[in-house]
Amino acid sequence: MAESTPIRPATQSRSAPLHLTDRSVDLCFAFERRQSNVGVGASIAAHVAFGLVILLALRFAPQPNTAEFLPDAPVNDIVWLAVPGPGGGGGGGGNKAPEPPRKAELPGKEKITVPVAKTPTAAPDPPKVEPPPAEFLIPAKTIASAEQMLPGVIQSAPTTTSSQGAGAGGGAGTGTGQGIGVGQGSGLGAGFGGGSGGGAFRPGAGITQPTVLREVKPGYTTDAMRAKVQGSVWLECIVMPDGSVGEVKVIRSLDPIFGLDQEAIKAAKMWRFQPGMRQGEPVPVNITIVLTFTLR
Repeated sequence: MAESTPIRPATQSRSAPLHLTDRSVDLCFAFERRQSNVGVGASIAAHVAFGLVILLALRFAPQPNTAEFLPDAPVNDIVWLAVPGPGGGGGGGGNKAPEPPRKAELPGKEKITVPVAKTPTAAPDPPKVEPPPAEFLIPAKTIASAEQMLPGVIQSAPTTTSSQGAGAGGGAGTGTGQGIGVGQGSGLGAGFGGGSGGGAFRPGAGITQPTVLREVKPGYTTDAMRAKVQGSVWLECIVMPDGSVGEVKVIRSLDPIFGLDQEAIKAAKMWRFQPGMRQGEPVPVNITIVLTFTLR
């Protein structure tokens, strides 16, 4: 719209043609108003700033990781190993020609079918029986026990105290000790101990074990009680044919100082047995008794 301004009287003649641009000097329109230089400068600065922002965003934007494409080079150093596994399937046939026509078959006249002969099965071989190993019959001979002298052993000279007669020591005759005759010790004849002739037997081989009828416990001595000695005494005893205890020997001692061994011997001699038997007759039997000393 045209703004209202004071209009001066026109100096031109009304007969002259009028044009749109022909106006008074003081008359102006709104679209022809002069624009300020400040707005133009601000627009230019905004465009420049927008361009700088785009450039900075492109400059500092994260670059995608790209790798150069390398073609796969053929590897000629591979050795293929045969690994057992499932076998592959067979290929299908490609022959599509029709089969030849089958020959005409007539039914047979035989009503009974002949069975096919069975193949005979071979009988298994019987197991081989190995012969028993050959037995070597070696005659066994008992050898009497005797001393064996090793080569190089110095033998002592014979003693000069042996005699041929009665007395003590080595010799022949009646006496005590080693020799031949009646007496105690090793030798030949009736007596107790090792050797040939009568003596005490060991249980077994037809000799029955004596049975205890009365048992006597050993007593403590005063010194042994003060010393608090405890343990067992092993005694070797001969049970006589009447059931009494004869000779007693200590084979494992407990206390030879405070008198416990002697107390054990005294108690063992007071035992009574049912004697051992040999062929229905009582015989002297050698047994072992263990007596225990315990403080309560």
